[in-house]
Amino acid sequence: MGLFDFAHNIGKKLFDKEEEAGEKIQEHIAEDNPGVSNLNVSVEDGVATITGEAESASALEKAILMTGNAMGISEVRAEGLTAPTSDVDVQYYEIEKGDSLWKIADKLYGDGNKYKQIFEENKEVIKDPDLIFAGQKIRIPSA
Repeated sequence: MGLFDFAHNIGKKLFDKEEEAGEKIQEHIAEDNPGVSNLNVSVEDGVATITGEAESASALEKAILMTGNAMGISEVRAEGLTAPTSDVDVQYYEIEKGDSLWKIADKLYGDGNKYKQIFEENKEVIKDPDLIFAGQKIRIPSA
């Protein structure tokens, strides 16, 4: 996986100064580690570069989203983050104003009740299914 764009001015505030961003993002990922070892994050001019080994494609995607959804990060480069190939089709969704996980599940799966599936697939990124914000990016596996 290569480069991912994110909204620089939204997200979880993890750091005050860019000099501490890499360490703070690494700590953030370690709290709910989706399955990444030898993780290293560096940040320069709002661009985060991640290296390490992910145990699955899902773990890689979640680490990227956990990094990019941090306030102050505009891009994530993950060429150095390795993972096995995925056999699950995943799309990325940018939450829009007025969205809820129910609305997203209804729109993408045709069934709002599948919001729990979206939450479970993004629990490292979304801590509370009722607290999502416009501009946040999440992963949506095929139904």
